[in-house]
Amino acid sequence: MTASPEARETALLAAQAAADKLAVDVSIVDVSERLAITDAFVLASAPNERQVQAIVDEVEERLREHGVKPVRREGVAEARWVLLDFVDVVVHVQHAEERAYYALERLWKDCPTIPFTDAAVPVPGGSPGAGAPSVAETAGQ
Repeated sequence: MTASPEARETALLAAQAAADKLAVDVSIVDVSERLAITDAFVLASAPNERQVQAIVDEVEERLREHGVKPVRREGVAEARWVLLDFVDVVVHVQHAEERAYYALERLWKDCPTIPFTDAAVPVPGGSPGAGAPSVAETAGQ
């Protein structure tokens, strides 16, 4: 079983929102085969607490525009590791130090990833995002 199309779309929207606020090392892990409580983790990091909070705010705003609200928020006060639980997708925005220490990618290395390409990154020989699939295109994969 893989992540549902809705979970993939939500994860890709969250990942792009994080990337738009200059998150570092944005990745999506499909944990649907290992966890019954969620389909995907979006992992992102930032070099300081202020940037972590900006990323969290953007993710929440972008998903709210698509009718998706978090059911739980953890770690907002400290802004070192913020967890946003959207049921099918859990977004982890971590300070770079926490990201390196806890290494969630290593813990979930047996799980497949969902490909994410930042739409703002220029493609060689093209304009920013040229050739990168849209969220809708990628969600259908």
